Amino acid sequence: MRTSSIRRTCAALAAVTSLALAVTACGGTTKSDMKKESGSAASAGEADPNAPTKEGLTVGFLPKQVNNPYFTTADKGGQKAVEALGSTFKEVGPTSATDTSGQVSYVNTLTQQQVDAIAVSAQDPGALCTALKQAMKNGVKVVTYDSDTKPDCRNVFVSQAGAEDLGRTQVQLLAEQIGYKGEIAILSAAQTATNQNLWIDYMKDELKDPKYKDVKLVKVAYGNDDAQQSFQQTQGLLQEYPKLAGIVSPTTVGIKAAAQYLSGSKYRGKVKLSGLGTPNDLRSYVKNGTVEAFELWDPAKLGELAGHASVALASGQITGKEGQTFEAGELGTYTIGKDGVVDLGKPTVFDKDNIDDFDF
Repeated sequence: MRTSSIRRTCAALAAVTSLALAVTACGGTTKSDMKKESGSAASAGEADPNAPTKEGLTVGFLPKQVNNPYFTTADKGGQKAVEALGSTFKEVGPTSATDTSGQVSYVNTLTQQQVDAIAVSAQDPGALCTALKQAMKNGVKVVTYDSDTKPDCRNVFVSQAGAEDLGRTQVQLLAEQIGYKGEIAILSAAQTATNQNLWIDYMKDELKDPKYKDVKLVKVAYGNDDAQQSFQQTQGLLQEYPKLAGIVSPTTVGIKAAAQYLSGSKYRGKVKLSGLGTPNDLRSYVKNGTVEAFELWDPAKLGELAGHASVALASGQITGKEGQTFEAGELGTYTIGKDGVVDLGKPTVFDKDNIDDFDF
């Protein structure tokens, strides 16, 4: 049974509900006992679901940004899983959520260090591909989590939840709060962030439904997962659109910064704010009326699932092919879907009634 699926949903979400912080070949570092991988989600090679779980592996976690509270929580979940399975966990990564070249450099370094698996949250869907494909050719298994690359650049993608559900439910949640009427804006992270753009596409599609005929999306702003930039973008949105009814921010850094601005302004309680955030970041803003309700998956469980997937790949229990299953400890059994995607589960809606039940 999955402990991550604590489902407290608003009535408007019940039927549908399904984020802050140099490409070189590594000659001489190839493991002699590893075969080349194609890099596709349905990569060649047979999986043995009954193969023993290997111990003594090294799994490198590469978040978009180190010292980002969201990724700190996620990677601690990864560490929990990897170490419980008898292997070594290590975390490396850039200090900026937009330092794509830095992420590439870390992939190359992990490959040179001959880690058994890399779990990476990609800042850009294509920029890491050459380095990741080289890693796979050198026998390194590649898992993406939180934010994906192109499917042929990794073995498995551990998704927070179904991308469509996450995009649509954020709009549904905000629309309910503004009474399905008024101008809204989106405060995103980086303009190139894979997950953000996919969710936004589904948000825009959701808004085509006739029930949103009185809701108008006026702008998509980008705070680059930087607290100060996101704060300033929120301020700018309200200056540019003084009749703004609501903001949806699908990034934990963005929604916290927006809440900080709104809380200290004349807009508190008047301009609705929703999106993806953590209970610890937003607890005070829920209690003072700045935020009514928001949603998220449990990032610790997301990292934990990525850790299990990494070890399962390195143990030969899965290859990333659709239909394969693997055990993820207390999270339960997971099945790999199309294009090597594994969904963690349904998002949780947080509000004043349940927010004190969570600590992350």
